[in-house]
Parts: sequence; C-alpha cells; structure tokens
Amino acid sequence: MTSDVSILIIGGGPAGLSTALHLTHIAPHLADRILLLEKERYPRPKLCAGGLTADAEFLLERLGLDVSEVPHANASAMHFDFAGKGLKISAANRHTLRIIRRDEFDAWLAKKAVSNGIEIREGVTVKDVQPDKDGVFVITDQGDFRAQVVIAADGSNGITRRCVLPNEAVYKARVLEVITPTQPSPKFSPKKVGPGREPNHAYFDFFPVPKNISGYVWDFPTQVKGQPMRCWGIFDANLLSDTNRPPLKEPLREEMARHGFDLDDYKLQGHPIRWFEPNSKFSVSRVLFVGDAAGTDPFFGEGISIALGYGLLAAKEVERAFRTSEFSFNGYRHRLAWSALGISLFSRWFITNLIYSLKWRWFQFLLWRVLKPIIVFGAWVFILNWGKRLKS
Repeated sequence: MTSDVSILIIGGGPAGLSTALHLTHIAPHLADRILLLEKERYPRPKLCAGGLTADAEFLLERLGLDVSEVPHANASAMHFDFAGKGLKISAANRHTLRIIRRDEFDAWLAKKAVSNGIEIREGVTVKDVQPDKDGVFVITDQGDFRAQVVIAADGSNGITRRCVLPNEAVYKARVLEVITPTQPSPKFSPKKVGPGREPNHAYFDFFPVPKNISGYVWDFPTQVKGQPMRCWGIFDANLLSDTNRPPLKEPLREEMARHGFDLDDYKLQGHPIRWFEPNSKFSVSRVLFVGDAAGTDPFFGEGISIALGYGLLAAKEVERAFRTSEFSFNGYRHRLAWSALGISLFSRWFITNLIYSLKWRWFQFLLWRVLKPIIVFGAWVFILNWGKRLKS
C-alpha cells in the first residue's frame, strides 16, 4: 500500500529538522502536510564534534529557539595556529563557540519540530527514491510513499543522492574524532608534556598541511552526560589524496601526546563529510538536497550551521513551489549561490583550494602567525556572520 504525502523529508538531523521548522515558520499552512522520516530513534548516537557557531545560534534564535536548553560547553576563545602558535579570536561578553553533543541536540530539535505540528516517524529506513514529472516514489522498509516533494537531508552517504544522481562525482573529507577526560594521562611525565592550554579555549592547528593532509587537528572542551571532557580530532579535506601522506591518525596522535594524552587509551571513530562543490547538483525535479547531502564547508568541515541555513533556503523553495505549482526547482542553484550561505560556501571552497594547495611550511607559518589582521578581516567578511544576512 502506498501513502500519499505532500512534503517528505528524508533524514532527521539539523538539515531536515531545520527545513521542517522553517516551513512551519514561513508557511504555517503547510505544517500538517509534512512527514519526516528518520532511520534511527532519538536520541541516536551521531559522530560529530558538535561546534555551534554564532551563525547557528542566530538562525535558531530567529526560529524562537533557545539552544542553551541543550547541555553544552562553551569556548571563550578560539586559536588558529601553525605548530602551536598563531592567532586568537574572542568575542566581547560572550562565548566564541558553543559545543553540544549531537544526540542531545538533534533530539531537542526534533521535539521542537513535533511541538510545531511536524509528524516524525522514527526507525524507518529508505530503500529507494524514484522521482518523475508528477512526484517522487519512495520505498522504505515500512511501506511506500508517493510525495509531491522530497527534501534529501540524509547526509554524506545518503540513499537519495545515490538513487537520483548515481554517476555524480563525490567530494568527501576524512574526519577522525576522540573524546578524552580533561586531564592528561599519568603515564606522561611533566617533562614530556608541552605547554598547558586554557581549558575553556578551542584550538585548531594546521601543522599537518605540509605533510599533505589538507586540514587541521582540533582540541576543544565538550561534555558527556554533564561531565567536562575534551574533544580531539583531525580533519582532512582530501585535496592531496594523490600524494604521499602519513596515516590520518598519526598527526592526531602526535598532537595529543604533546599535551599528555595517549591516543591508544581512547576510542577513535571516523566518518566522511561530503563538502560543497560549486558544480554539484543541488536539486532535480521535485527533489531538493540540503545539509551534507548538498555539501558542507570544505575548509573546516563545519556542518551544523550550514545545515540550518540550507533548511531555511529549502523551506523558501518549497513554499514557492506550492504557491506557484511549479516543482522543477530550476532556480534553487541560483538562489543558493547568491544567498549569504552560498557566498560563504563558495568563499570557503575557494580558500580551501588555495590555502591547502600551498602546503609549504613557510607559507603556513606566514599565514597563521604573520598575516593575522588579514586573516581575521577575511574571515569576518567572507566566512562568518552569514546567518544574519540570510533573508528569511
């Protein structure tokens, strides 16, 4: 038996939930026509460092949501370093980065969606997605659906893109992540441990770039079930995959050891991130891609704020489609490209290809240690604060 639905959202992470919430905000009459499918059950584990930027918080505030309700840790400053030294960014009278756990954040956001009249079905696995000129046929393990519109919010490895665009090129970063206590391991003597760090600061070090790893190692505060912890990880945009490079975990091991932590003492997990590429397809007739399914930040791998922004743009596209009865979504690429989010994503894509390709040690030294005013200005203009400029 096939169930008819107007708007079917595949994936219950920040991108899918943001689309649903923004739809109820800008087109309340469509709220009872939305069905969201999530293959897991909240709160479900989700590997993600969990950094919320000011853009993410602004988009949530505009929806009337207070993210401080979610358990979190705050970083009062962020350091962008090369080999331990570089620039520091902080904001007056507020944190610079809020860190959440994705299982708690997504479950909180899902409750907000339900309270706004959105129907969510958990534990539903999508098997196939087949668009045609009149709608989209979606096959799941719990019945089939016929939708007028599908929002593909099913992540970097989502089924929707594999079904709809099976031959499209894929651009994916590599990420490893580990959670540790706040204090170093007793097996390291003080003589073997580097200079201490501020416990409530976030650190990003680009020392792996000359080793052909196009990214950075991070270390920032987090919490797990209310207990203070540290989140460590390494991001590689994978631009230099055709060169000789060490195993991804080795620079992470090196950095953790420098601060008194043994990587082998903790559980290491990894996942891919599909990043934004301007020539990718962001829609086909009756199907919109959002979040990691569309492509996220290729420079830092930042995903949550980007996902929330995609949700707003997709909601506007869906409202326009139902208002005009035109479901090709031919204008989505153009409107995305010229939105504040699209300009930020393009800027990050350009910077990624520039900075990570110039992998010489002297250049990275110059960039992060000498050109501080230029870097801060460029980040402020081209990368940050796009959330306030994104029109609702």
